[in-house]
Amino acid sequence: MPKRALFLLSAVLSLAVPSLASAEEAEAWTPRADAIRANAAGISLPQTVAGLSLSKSGEASNGGRAIDNYAQYLSEDGAVQATLYVYMPTYADASLAAYMTDKAIMERFGNQTRRTAYASAPAAGQADRAIRAVYDDAADGALTTAAGFVHAGRWIAKIRVTGPTERRAEVLAGLDGMLSGLAFDDAASLHATAPATFSACPAADAGDAQLAKANPAERAIPQDVRIPREGKDALCVRGTVTTAEGRYDMLQQAGRSDGAIIVPVDDSGTVLAFDPAKDAPGYQLSIHMVGQTDLYGTYDKVPSPRQIAAILDGKDSQTAQAQAVATYAANGQVTMQAARGR
Repeated sequence: MPKRALFLLSAVLSLAVPSLASAEEAEAWTPRADAIRANAAGISLPQTVAGLSLSKSGEASNGGRAIDNYAQYLSEDGAVQATLYVYMPTYADASLAAYMTDKAIMERFGNQTRRTAYASAPAAGQADRAIRAVYDDAADGALTTAAGFVHAGRWIAKIRVTGPTERRAEVLAGLDGMLSGLAFDDAASLHATAPATFSACPAADAGDAQLAKANPAERAIPQDVRIPREGKDALCVRGTVTTAEGRYDMLQQAGRSDGAIIVPVDDSGTVLAFDPAKDAPGYQLSIHMVGQTDLYGTYDKVPSPRQIAAILDGKDSQTAQAQAVATYAANGQVTMQAARGR
């Protein structure tokens, strides 16, 4: 399984951005007289907003593909820092992005951190097209950090603003100014979204799953994972996967025992999905990342938490490697190829 650094959170927490080639920056962003535009996504933000000014922009990863982009903003003294991320995960869900970022912030900043806001908010003049989150008393009371999330077409726009606790008002002004300042070439592409809600989970099957023999039909272009997104229906935690890197929740639609199961891995769009197979009994595994989906085999049932941990750790003998890889260009074009060794 390809692993991608948790850039979306770590870049803000460390307040550092990697050096990027100017050619990559030109492909990802176009500066205008008073704004900067993520070209492929058609998303723009003023170069100066709520006392924050653009300091740097470029690609966070996947250099030259313009599918994983950032723009960093600073207050005049650099104490308040903000980043707009515009990226194209193949499993796009602003509600899930907010959920995973919330977990990462709480884990990073400790028990003293208080979530003081977490709700739907307007974007592009439309109600409930964003999620807005605020966290106080982070880093032992030293910081306020805030985040906003929007799902537009295939793209996620994520805002992070962080500053000293005594500059809380500036942090919130930065978040709200950036959310209201976002402009979209196609405002109709914005998805209504809400924070994820959770309820009781159906009983999970016991025991390990078995991987079926490879089926060439499973190499078709990936289909949407069949689970409600953007907070449209309650989810539940089916189980917890414990790996060498951390603990991850197995999520499914509440009240259903025959739907898809997802395992979000990080706050940058990496998701394991077990979706009911279309032409056979069982569940097909796919791993979704920024601009790429890896297609694995079909299991006779949902693998156990132990098996999923082995998949994530690269120690599952049944899932040695992907059968096929779907690579997505910034324009949405999909290229399918057999995985190496197949």
